[in-house]
This record gives sequence, C-alpha cells and structure tokens, in this order.
Amino acid sequence: MSETLTETLELKAVGERLAREVGVLAGRLALFLDSSLPNAGGAVAAGRDFLVESYVAISEGLPLSAWEASATDRRPAGPPHPLDRLADALSLSREEVDLLVLAGMAEQHEGFAAVMRTLHPRGEPRPTVGLAAQFLVQKPGRHLKLRELLEHGAAARGGALRVTGDAPFFERSLLPAEALWSALHGMDAWPASVARVSGEVVTCGLAEWMTSAEASRAVEAIKRRMKCTVLVTADSEEVAFQRARAIISAAGLDSVGVHVRGEVGPEAEQLIQVHTLLRGVVPVLRLSSAEGQPAPDAPLLADYPGVVVLCGRVGAAATCGSRPLLSVTAERLSPASRRQMWTQIMPGLAEHSSFLAARHPVEPAAASEVAADVRLAEAVNGREATIEDVAACFRARGGLTLSGGVKLVRPRATFDDLVLPRDRQAQLREAAERLLFQSRVFDEWGFLKGRAGARGVRMLFAGPPGTGKTLSAEVMAGALSSDLLVVDISRVVSKWIGETEKNLSAVFDAAERAQAVLFFDEADALFGKRTEVSDAHDRYANLETAYLLARLEAFEGLAVLATNLRQNIDPAFLRRLEFVIDFDEPDREERHALWRCHLPAGVPLGDDVNLYELASLYPVVGGVIRNAATAAGFLAASDGTRILQNHFVHAIRREYEKAGRAFPGVPAGMTVY
Repeated sequence: MSETLTETLELKAVGERLAREVGVLAGRLALFLDSSLPNAGGAVAAGRDFLVESYVAISEGLPLSAWEASATDRRPAGPPHPLDRLADALSLSREEVDLLVLAGMAEQHEGFAAVMRTLHPRGEPRPTVGLAAQFLVQKPGRHLKLRELLEHGAAARGGALRVTGDAPFFERSLLPAEALWSALHGMDAWPASVARVSGEVVTCGLAEWMTSAEASRAVEAIKRRMKCTVLVTADSEEVAFQRARAIISAAGLDSVGVHVRGEVGPEAEQLIQVHTLLRGVVPVLRLSSAEGQPAPDAPLLADYPGVVVLCGRVGAAATCGSRPLLSVTAERLSPASRRQMWTQIMPGLAEHSSFLAARHPVEPAAASEVAADVRLAEAVNGREATIEDVAACFRARGGLTLSGGVKLVRPRATFDDLVLPRDRQAQLREAAERLLFQSRVFDEWGFLKGRAGARGVRMLFAGPPGTGKTLSAEVMAGALSSDLLVVDISRVVSKWIGETEKNLSAVFDAAERAQAVLFFDEADALFGKRTEVSDAHDRYANLETAYLLARLEAFEGLAVLATNLRQNIDPAFLRRLEFVIDFDEPDREERHALWRCHLPAGVPLGDDVNLYELASLYPVVGGVIRNAATAAGFLAASDGTRILQNHFVHAIRREYEKAGRAFPGVPAGMTVY
C-alpha cells in the first residue's frame, strides 16, 4: 500500500471518530430540545430533525443510552485520536470534552451551524454559554459551575476553548481555538499567527555530541516527558534549532518548530500549547532577536504539561520563566564527527570525507540538503558526483539571497593568471592550505585549543589600486572551489544606529551559507585607526568596528580585507590577521608578463608590437595595462587593422590622462597616433 493511500485512510479514520462524537452529542441535543421545547415548530423543529438524522447516521442502530460513556472513554484501540491526546494532556473533565465538541459542531457541518443560529439570541451560528449550561451541566448550580469551567478550567486555561462577544456572559458564544477543529480531524492545520519552521531532522554525525552530559540529560528528560524547559544555545540560531530537534528525535519523539520573533502574548502561547499537545509533539521555539537589540523574554508556557524546548543564539532569551531549566550548549562537531557525518550522508564520496569535513564544516541538516542536490545532479548528468559537485551545490544554495552592498563573483581566474612575485604567490597558497588543514592542526593536534578566533583565515591585501588585490581574492576563492562575495563597505556602513551591525550580520550569514570567501574592499572605512571619543557618534563608530572584529574572528572561512594604504589600518587589527600581503607596483619583468597575460591567445598583433618596450617605458600597474590592452583592441578594430604599437601607446596615454599623470612620451621614431 502506498504511503499516500495509507495517510488518506488514517485521515479518514480520524475524521470518522470525530464525526461519531458530534453525532452522539447531536442526539443528546435533540433529546434536550424535545424536553425543553416540546411544541416547537418551524426552524427549531427542522433543526431538531437534522440533529436526529445526524445521530442515526452514526448510531449503528443502537439507542442513545448505549452512548452514555464519555467521549474519551469510548476511544477505540490503536493510535490515540487527537481529541484523546488533548483531553489526556490537559486533564479535561467530561464536561469540558463535551463543551469542546459542542463548540466545534458548527465547524463540522452547515446544518449544525443553522441549528445554533436558530437557538442563539443574536442569530450567530454558534452555541451560547447559556445553552451549554442547560444542556451539558446537569448538576445544581449549573450556571456557576459552567462559569467556573469557562474561566478557570483546563480547557479554557489551555487555550482549547474560547468565549467570545461583549454580551452578558451566558449570551456569549463558544468557539474552539483557531484551526483546532481541522487539526482534530487530523489535518495539518495551524493558526496563522504560529510561524512554523519545518525541515527534515538529520542526526548523522551527532552521536558523539549526544553522549555529552548536557545532551544526554536533555534526552532523558524529554523521553520521560518531564515538566521542564530545555534551552539549547549555539553561536548560530539555525545550529541551535537543528540540534534541539535532533535531541528530541534521539528521545524517540516528534517535534514541531515554531519561529518566535520578539515578545509572545498569552493567546499565542495558548495556541502553540494546544496545537502541539493534540498532535503529541514537542514544541521547539526558535528564538530570534535583532543584532544589537536586547533579548526579549522567551515564551513561558508556564502551564505546559511536558517539555518545552527553546533554542537560539547565546543570549537570545532574557528569561525562561519559573519552570525547571536544563541548558544544553551545541558545541561544534569534532573532526571525527564531521567525517562520520559526510560518510553517512554521502557514502559515494566516503574516501573524501576528510576533505569535505575540513572544507565544509557544516551542520548535518545543511549537509543533507546539499547531498540531495548532488544526487539530483548525478541523476541528471548520468555520472557519479565529485567533491567539485558538492562545492558547486554549496555555492548555488548560498547565492540565493544577497543583501545590498554585496556582489557575488563566480571565480574564473587561477594562479596562472596572477603576475606576482613568487613569495607573494606562496603566501596565497599557504593561506588556502591553512584553511584546508586547520581541522588537522587545531582539532587533531590540539594547537590553539579553546582559543577564540582560531578558526578561519583572515588576510590583509595592501597596495595601490590596480596591483591585483581583487584578482588575488578571486583566485583564492577559485582555489577553494568557493564563490567570492565582494562587500562594498560604503553601502554597508549606515549613519543609523544599529543598521551597520544588521547589514554586516547579513553579509556574514550569506558567506556562511554559501561557504564563500569574503572580500572587504577599502577596509579602511571600518578597520581604520579608531577615533578619539568626543561624542556619541564616535563612540558608536568604535562599537561598529568592535562588532565587525568579533564577527570576523568567529567566521570560519576565508576573509580578505583590502586597503590602498597599509598605514591606515589600526595596528591592533593587524595582530589578529594570519596573513598581511603587500601588493607593490610591478617591476619591468612583471609588467612584461602582465602585457602578455592581458592579450588573448591568437589576437592579431602588428609586426611592430614590442611588449617589452611598453613594459620598459611605462611603469604602470596591472589594472592600467588591462585597460590599455582592451582599448588598443577597440582602436585597431575601428581602423580595420591589426593591433599596432601606436594603438597601445595611444591607449596608455589616455590612461595617464585619466589619472592626471604626466605622460612619459612615445618611443623614439614612432609616429603619434
């Protein structure tokens, strides 16, 4: 039997059980109308007939007396019905279960809505509190007892039942909680105000972490459904959320994620409570707070009869209420765990698990998403996947959304395209290898153990414009099979307090999702020498710089800062960088290599072209050479000739004029273009 058909049959069985309880209550209500309004005619009589027909449809030929037991006592064998789960979890009395079914009858069928409209003093298609008092409460003092139930009972306190309207109390209407009736039918219906966070629960590679004292205590508490709060924190909100769901899965239970932004009111807490209880799942509340803003109070769910799991970044919640608290820290996975994760998720690339663990130190959920992308690519391409395919999938997922001021560059350049002194190229290669082998050095060999900011690689490229800083960053990204995110700091920095941190946070989040290389051009704007504090603006500018430095240290990828003047960078920042590379203006031999590099193979050159002469006469940087070579090509195309020496000289003269520099002149014996 297919999975879809099985789900359909289960949904039908759940709906039939609820329809039976409504039918039984309809029969009781018809009997009540017979005794209360024996001579009623018109709409009341028609409604009474509909109630009788509804009972007969579910009665199996039995008299009404055969259904005297409460709804929860009539539960069939097999998995518990959502109504039974809710009644058990909230310890609802028989009267409260009946009240809940009565409140939902109008949602079951338009015929019941018509009956309720006939009996309501204002014609609303809902049962009134007064009808419930006379119909369902058979003891003396029924009105007082019902008022007590509806104001302080478990169903009302838990949010399952609502009393609405501004009329006198007993003329008000009874309603079930928002989307509750559909959920009791087994449908995946939730209130609009509850923002769910879905996704597969992936536990590959988490076995070692699960054995930690904190995680194992939390698993046991959840397994025993103890009334407590479990707080899972991590450096990343997403990591905390995934680990929280993994803990619940390890306890053998299902979970549902709810996104919580800011303060949560009592009504929203009740909706979360009632909808998770009737499904028998553990609520995982994902706490979000804006960068630089104080953390809001976490939802308390003080009356929740079981485990509530909160998760978020460290400091995401100001308080967790008076419930007993278990705190769990989502530590980063060890190298062995990451290797195990990649082996389990992508067995076809098991031999490369060490490389994948070092290059892509992500959480199991992110790895699983990329693995699904890779399997799709395998099916489409008709070949087995490679580690380059994995990197390509990370790039594709990370480049979906970019904030303003960030440009995504797909690397095309390689080390063969760089014209730099050998020692500079060696430093670039060392930086790439440091990122690839940091897992072995830090995790396996224990260097800088526990030191904050040890992960990742931070570099400074210093030198005049056009000397190859941006190209070198692109080459580094290509060597790491990553994209390059070029950050325009002038657009990221804002005059509004708190906006700069928000923009920077979005930049780092995008780079972490894409496993991309970050390139901050003109980094002096934020990493310049810190100012003397003379006013609030100066103080806040220094706070922005401190925030960027903290995020930079926490970033586990490659971050490159570029500046035209090294002396503009605060020396305190230089000490925190692993590599500082000076990009000097090229010498004659390097300029000759740059001219050759910027002329495509097969380009039609005149017999008089002497690149070595150009390199000797014009001491310019690579960016100028690139522009001049391209401009010379257009000049030649316009003349309808091959590219001649005077085309190059004319283009170089234009570059000197743009820069406001004195042109050294033309080679001896050359006619001016």
